[in-house]
Amino acid sequence: MISKILIPTDGSEAAQKAAMYAVDLAKQLKASIIVLSIIDKRSFIGQTVQAKEATMNVIEPLEDYLREAAEGYVGEIIELCNKNGVSSKTVITSGHPVEVIVKEAERAKADLIIIGSHGKSALAAAVLGSVTYGVIHKDTKIPVLIVRR
Repeated sequence: MISKILIPTDGSEAAQKAAMYAVDLAKQLKASIIVLSIIDKRSFIGQTVQAKEATMNVIEPLEDYLREAAEGYVGEIIELCNKNGVSSKTVITSGHPVEVIVKEAERAKADLIIIGSHGKSALAAAVLGSVTYGVIHKDTKIPVLIVRR
């Protein structure tokens, strides 16, 4: 029986579509949802956003900026859960997305991971480092449902 569903999100169109699917499924199954957002520190080029490039003309640490963005799109999914009467919680953390998704699913004892996919081929995914491709090939016993963009 599915009682906990993990939804990793990066705010993309594919992740939003997966979240809508997951909330609908959770509502039908009376399951709860864990919304996970990961700040991938490997992609940091610098530690600040230049004032001339920032929307508010202030120097802001990049991680703070990314955390605010993550809180925004996680909040949208939580709002969707609330509208549908689905119990939910959020986890915002940093690390390598594939590793964090699998570890969080195992830690939370999730019964299912629902993740969005941009629909890249396996070769392109391997070269480009697709998170979805990495999660489905990671050594875990938790089922993964992929929702295509």
